[in-house]
Amino acid sequence: MANTPNKTTPTTGDVDAFITTITDEQRRRDAHLLVALMREVTGQPPVLWGSSIIGFGSWHYRYASGREGDTAAISFSPRKAQTVLYLTGGMDQYEDLLARLGEHTTGKGCLYLKRVDQADHRTLREIVDRSYRTATGSAPD
Repeated sequence: MANTPNKTTPTTGDVDAFITTITDEQRRRDAHLLVALMREVTGQPPVLWGSSIIGFGSWHYRYASGREGDTAAISFSPRKAQTVLYLTGGMDQYEDLLARLGEHTTGKGCLYLKRVDQADHRTLREIVDRSYRTATGSAPD
């Protein structure tokens, strides 16, 4: 299988400037909350991936099909209707945590939160930590 480059790649864009363009005040507050949490958990600075994804760290993936590429180890995007967290691995590996998180929905590898500030903070931190460690292969502290 030919590898086509990822459409979403790290940029030199200013994360703070991007956050100031978020018109919904709640989404903007949630973005600041997630930047602080993910920076603390990962020890990595925020990087704008593409035009609307804020990522921390990176990892190289390779699928059984032969497709491979690089992506953020953990990331999120403050979308219009909700904030999307892009997690590593299938959602089944987070089932124990999702039950404690609060109101949310999920997709294949995405966690959707309408109000990040109303999610259980400790659980959200554990989800971010688990996803980041899965991507980077790092052991818990």
